[in-house]
Amino acid sequence: MKFKTSSLTPFQFDVIINKSTERPFSGRYTDSDQDGSYLCRNCGNVLFQASNKFHSSCGWASFDKEIPNAIAYIPDADQIRTEITCNQCHGHLGHVFHGEKFTDLNTRHCVNSASLDFVPFDKVSETDEIILAAGCFWGVEYYLQKLDGVLLTEVGYCGGEIINPTYQQVKQQNTGHLEVVRVIWDTKKLDLTTILKTFFEIHDPEQKDGQGPDIGNQYLSAIFYYDELQKLTAQNIMQLLVDNGYLLATQLLKMQPFWIGEDYHRNYYAIKGTMPYCHGYTKRF
Repeated sequence: MKFKTSSLTPFQFDVIINKSTERPFSGRYTDSDQDGSYLCRNCGNVLFQASNKFHSSCGWASFDKEIPNAIAYIPDADQIRTEITCNQCHGHLGHVFHGEKFTDLNTRHCVNSASLDFVPFDKVSETDEIILAAGCFWGVEYYLQKLDGVLLTEVGYCGGEIINPTYQQVKQQNTGHLEVVRVIWDTKKLDLTTILKTFFEIHDPEQKDGQGPDIGNQYLSAIFYYDELQKLTAQNIMQLLVDNGYLLATQLLKMQPFWIGEDYHRNYYAIKGTMPYCHGYTKRF
């Protein structure tokens, strides 16, 4: 189990750790209806199946059934409501209500979207994640999505100083953020070593001023790691390249808050139907 607290935004931290509540109808998953699974944003534990999600018009994501043993139930101090938390990391999810007759199961798990990740796969058991920077996030996402076992990729920004940066701000090269891709994978199908080797083969890890024709500090190569095991795995792979004569410019950095990119950046090449212009495959291992 890996706690991902270090990549949470201040708002996600406030909800998951400090037990705050989203404004009604503000969450990204309130009205979503795609098939798949919902994970704990703080540890990747699989919490709910999309098949148990329903529209309650309450303003938050609603589920009438949880994954067995995924949820802990804690009576509030007032003994009126019951809090629900992730049974692995104890991160706050929301509250559960009974007797409202929304569904045949007569149960509503009322969940903050900030506490969740959604992956479009029904059968998920154990997950892990890392955040990678290798130039324009469009091309990095395009190639990483092709790995069998990748459950989710999200483009965004990491490593900077300001809160909730926009693309236009990052483009000015004065926020300190890198364009990154957040990757979540199924640990029974894929491992970090394979992901990192692919990462080093889809961009030029020796380029110091950007990636390909994209020049600027937002396009630098970096690996943001969650723990010492991820760091060690990355160091071992990087040493293989150094031993083969590569002069790596890739930075190895502790995890920092991840800010998801604007909608129009997501799945850019898949939607556009073209190939990346600044990324390609070069065998290095």
